[in-house]
Amino acid sequence: MTGRVLLLGATGTIGRATARALLDAGFEVVALVRQGAVSLPGCQVVQGRVTDPSDVAAVMADARPSAVVSCLASRTGEPADAWAVDHAAHSAVLKAAVAVGVGQFVLLSAICVQKPKLEFQRAKLAFEAELMAAPIDWSIVRATAYFKSLSGQVARVQAGKPFLVFGDGRLTACKPISDADLGRYLALCLTEPAMRNRVSPVGGPGPAVTPLDQVAMLERLTGKLVTVKRVPVAMMDAIIAGLAAGGILSAKLRAKAELARIGRYYATESMLVWDGARYDAEATPEFGTDRLEDHYAAMLRGEVADDRGAHKVF
Repeated sequence: MTGRVLLLGATGTIGRATARALLDAGFEVVALVRQGAVSLPGCQVVQGRVTDPSDVAAVMADARPSAVVSCLASRTGEPADAWAVDHAAHSAVLKAAVAVGVGQFVLLSAICVQKPKLEFQRAKLAFEAELMAAPIDWSIVRATAYFKSLSGQVARVQAGKPFLVFGDGRLTACKPISDADLGRYLALCLTEPAMRNRVSPVGGPGPAVTPLDQVAMLERLTGKLVTVKRVPVAMMDAIIAGLAAGGILSAKLRAKAELARIGRYYATESMLVWDGARYDAEATPEFGTDRLEDHYAAMLRGEVADDRGAHKVF
């Protein structure tokens, strides 16, 4: 299958990589972007607000795509933002897509929704359920950690600062996937029949890595011993409790409390397949060839920028 694809979230690093993958696969790409967004070589760029159902309906009716691919996600994960973007915006896109006869919808979700404790996870799951019930072929890709979300401490190490870990540094593990590999995987969802109408967890090539494994990578690459500073999880719990108490009277503190809860989640939960009792690295599918250590090496050489945006642990 080739044809015209409406791409959402095209200006983020994953969105740009997905646009390139779609173009390489022979698709025509129409990208709905906000006013003043960056250019996307090879794509037809249409300016509009994905949170405005009338903008979405107009773009859908004009472009008449054969498929929708969404890399869209809320910027902060705060409840209002999550329900407006992860759920409501996607719901409006799906409604418009069904109305014009779009045949397929590929959604980039997140593997953390398999163990939901946060509002943004519940918002994502709510739309996943709508998509699975809609009269359209669908693919839901639950990606593991991204390279960029594990890269915030490279600059700290370069500056001689300690690498921060929670607990003993082995509380969590993941199989991080690069933007380029993930973009290719999303494009494959449009051309591989076996990837339709299924939820697909996916990570990059293994083995799974812990924070201490990341320290070892940086030691190999720099040739220097990296100091590790262990942060007790109880410290973050105390911070969350304080912010939550203040949030009773302050919306700003409520938002900060939710962000702290998000940080704690990623600091204590692995981004691997959850089997109901434990995280299973062996059961977490792998795709692609890019490895986190090579990404770190490129960052240390100054070839890759720290472009985490909202995807950061530290």
